[in-house]
Amino acid sequence: MKSNALLSLLSDREIHSGESLAQKLGVSRTAVWKHIRKAIADGTDIRTIRGQGYQLVSALDLLDRDIILGQLNASVRERIQFAVLDEVDSTNAEVARLLTSAPLPVVLSDCQTSGRGRRGRNWASPKGQNLYLSLGLSIKGGFSALDGLSLALGVAVANAIEQVGGGEVGLKWPNDLFAQGQKFGGILVEIQGELQEGCVQVIAGIGINVHMTQAEDVDQPWTSLDKRWPDQAWVRNQLAAGMITHILAAVTEFEAGGFRQFRERWQRRDIFSGLPLVTREGELKGLGGGIDETGNYLLKTAEGEIPVRAGDISLRVSE
Repeated sequence: MKSNALLSLLSDREIHSGESLAQKLGVSRTAVWKHIRKAIADGTDIRTIRGQGYQLVSALDLLDRDIILGQLNASVRERIQFAVLDEVDSTNAEVARLLTSAPLPVVLSDCQTSGRGRRGRNWASPKGQNLYLSLGLSIKGGFSALDGLSLALGVAVANAIEQVGGGEVGLKWPNDLFAQGQKFGGILVEIQGELQEGCVQVIAGIGINVHMTQAEDVDQPWTSLDKRWPDQAWVRNQLAAGMITHILAAVTEFEAGGFRQFRERWQRRDIFSGLPLVTREGELKGLGGGIDETGNYLLKTAEGEIPVRAGDISLRVSE
């Protein structure tokens, strides 16, 4: 029995007896009870009423594969192999497993047990609250054509969020999404290898905090779409469809002209622009000067502009 099937029955917020739920789902009352306990442990607020049954208290925003596909253009639906999972170790890892058999796998999961961010950091992935989306892409042009890809994807995701109803989204070099100084999303691009005819396989993973209200393991200021823009009704299915559409359009544009055509769009969102910056190791200091045509970040120093590569150095605002 899938947890979403049970939650769907409870979504009317009426009281449902364990017996009626068991009959509708074709399982035992014990199985219903176990799934109720698991849903509560995952953060869903379900009230147990002695002698009557169960009642959902918290709002639900369930992922639905058919709804998401229905919001995609036919041309997009035909390009992708789409899966929506209840739980997975990481959506990037699942896409890696599918790459050998699917031309363009797209995986969305309600929960990740081993979500990862940049430099192998843990990515908080509570169930039913956020978006964890990965795509397997084949980029034409070889490894040299990948410069700036993660930044171009950042522009695409920011556009998708703003189109759904968010305000201005900021981008932190090289791969984070910010709102009013707090992080709410990130992008992880992993290169899998080069194929014939100069195509490179890439996995792009995107994590967006949508409804999250607590994150004890996060060690930096963070927010979510709900917290930052509470007047907007954020629906994960709608947001996922928008992100897939914008990302695939950006990849097509990126293949045709590289990162150069995304440069100005990225720099308009640069949260580092003009700020005093220092590398994590403290070796370089300067003012944020935007990015060059290959996606390196530029530090304005007394010796001139110094390019910083994403794979080598992390930047932070100096104190």
